Parts: sequence; C-alpha cells; structure tokens
Amino acid sequence: MTAHNPTVPQTSLLSRGMLAVMLAQFLSALADNALLFAAIALIKAGSAPAWQVPLLQESFVIAYIILAPFAGPFADTLPKGRVMLIANSMKFLGAAAMLAGLNPLLAYGMVGLGAAAYSPAKYGILSELVAVEKLVKANSLMEGSTIVAILLGAVVGGWLADYWLAGALYAIATAYLLAAAINLLIPRLPPSHVLTNFAPLAMCRDFLQATRTLMQDRDAKFSIVGTSIFWGAGSTLRFLLVAWVPVALNIHDLSTPANLSGAVAIGIALGAIAAARWVDLRTVNRALPAGVLIGLAIMAFAYSGNIATAIAWLLLIGFLGGFYAVPLNALLQERGHESVGSGHAIAIQNLFENISMLLMMGLYILLSKQQLPVIPITVTIGGLVFLAIGWLAWSRIRQEAR
Repeated sequence: MTAHNPTVPQTSLLSRGMLAVMLAQFLSALADNALLFAAIALIKAGSAPAWQVPLLQESFVIAYIILAPFAGPFADTLPKGRVMLIANSMKFLGAAAMLAGLNPLLAYGMVGLGAAAYSPAKYGILSELVAVEKLVKANSLMEGSTIVAILLGAVVGGWLADYWLAGALYAIATAYLLAAAINLLIPRLPPSHVLTNFAPLAMCRDFLQATRTLMQDRDAKFSIVGTSIFWGAGSTLRFLLVAWVPVALNIHDLSTPANLSGAVAIGIALGAIAAARWVDLRTVNRALPAGVLIGLAIMAFAYSGNIATAIAWLLLIGFLGGFYAVPLNALLQERGHESVGSGHAIAIQNLFENISMLLMMGLYILLSKQQLPVIPITVTIGGLVFLAIGWLAWSRIRQEAR
C-alpha cells in the first residue's frame, strides 16, 4: 500500500481506509457493549452487592486514566491501523479471560486496557484520512456506525445474557478477532508525532506539555470540558437504567435496560446526522443549546411512568447528545492535528472524560450505598449536567463577546 503524508488527508469519506476503520470500529464497539451486559449478568449470578454493577465502569475507565500519558504517543508513534489491531487483540484477551472464569471486574478492566489504546487511534486517524472541512461529516459517519453497534451490542448482549451467557461471551470474543483482522486493511499511514524518547518519565513530560498546549487553546479546552461532562453523564445513565427499570417499570430482566440504552444510541445517531447537516467548525456554538437541554431531559426522564414515555425521553437525550458532542469532537481533532498530534489530543480528551466518568460513577455508587432511591439519584445527575454545561455555554459566549 502506498502511504501518504498525514498532513495531506485524502478527500473521500468512503475511501478504503475509512471503510475499514468504520467496519472495525463497528465490530469492536458492538463487542464492547455486549460484553458490558454479559459482565453485569455474571456479577448478578454471583449474588454480589448491587453497587458492584456500576463498579464495572470504574474498573474499565481506570485504564484510560493510568495509560493517558502513553496512549496518545503510542497512537501517534505507530501507524494507527496497527495500534487498533493491538488494542482489539487486548480486548479479545479480556473477553477470553472472562469466559475462562476470571472475576468480571478484572476481566473487564483488561478490556479497558485495550480500549484506552484504541480510542486515540480510531478518532485520531480521521484527521489523517479526510480533509479538515469534512471532519464533522467523518465524525458523523464514525458516530453513526458506532451507534448502530452500540444499539445491536446492547440489545443482543442483554438478550444473550438473559438466555445464553456462555454463547454471548463466545460471540463477543469472535467479534474482537474479526475487528483485529479488518484492522489489517487500514493503510499504513506515516506516524504523525514520533517520540524520540520512550522513557516513561519523558513520555509523562511530553503528555503534560501537550496537555498544557491544548488547555491554553480556547477551542480545545472548550471541547475537552464539554465532551467530558457529556460522556460522564452518559456512562452513568447506562448503569442507572439497570437500577431504574425494576423500580420504575417493575421489569426485572437485563434485556429491557439494554434496549432502553439502545434508544439513547438511536437518538445519538440522529443527532450526529443533524449536526453534520447544520453544524461545522465555524458554527460549533450551535451545539450549545442542545448540550444545556441534556440535563433537563435526564431529570424529566427520571419520572417516566411507562416504557413508551421512557423511550421517548431517552431518544431525546440521545439526539441532544449527538448534536452536542459530535461537533465538539471534530473541533478537538482539528485543533489537536494542528498542534500536538490528533492521537495526543484524543488521549488527553480521554483522560478528562474518564475522570468525569470516574467522578460521576463514584457519586452514583456513593448514593447507592447510602440507599438513596434511584429516581432522586437520576434527578441529581441530570441537575449536575444542566448546571455544568450551562456554565460552560455561558463562559464560551462571554469569552467570545469580549
């Protein structure tokens, strides 16, 4: 394959490289989401305390935080397609370990190691495959395929976890292997930000310098903070659904919360399509009202009295989230590609997003251990999201008015 200069991206949104990236991402995301419900089923089968279910997310995201100084350089120093291959192989090992009987918290943490390496590569490669003016559309395609995978993974994973848990784990491991094989079809793009010193302390210093550079960039800082709030809330909402469904709907399987999380995924896909139509890097502030409304929609959802109303609110939450987060992701990729390298930028974004997830999930676990009912917990999370994104939007508009 002929490599091209990453500073001169291809123009086609449906090039061979883009198709391979999207297909591999589809399979990997499908397996990630199916595995979550399989892990929840394993914890419940072991009669573990209920608060251990959200602890799964903590075991997953801790890898993002620990590996943050190394994931970006790893993604930028090697061809990103090969990084994705290595990461999917690590995810396969985690799924295989869970199948072999390893504690679900530990096995899911192994998958988190692969995911931490995978994320900077899968998003960072977009700025190397397409031109800047098509980044929002490329992100929308990526988000669209990912959302379909989340939907199918949640639905199939929840159903199999209820009826055939071992079969779910075998299917998940196979999906990771297929994703790794498809990664081989991605062109070997030249590394975008090669490090000359691979000593851990040097890499940490490089990461800190890249973080300072991005946080001094107004647009990059805005994107990182904004997406961190959203994904922290999104990860918490997924686990809230597992506790909320039995209380609000009197349904006690895993399929229903899995299907409801699929409604959020459909909404995000629709929001991503709308963002590609009405928002670009010059008009990114159009995404702010949608972000502010997310928290209010979560608070309203908490009081849904039937499954139809719950689906409607979750579709809206997803739509608002897709319309809000996709342009912010594209903005960070563009700023990162122009400064510290897109892989570095996504790794830094992952650090902040996963700290946000860790804090919000920690709050949820704390409130759960205090026996606070799930509906007030959901309202609390929604209120925090409304206040945080409202503050961000107000700060952004005030800065631009100066």
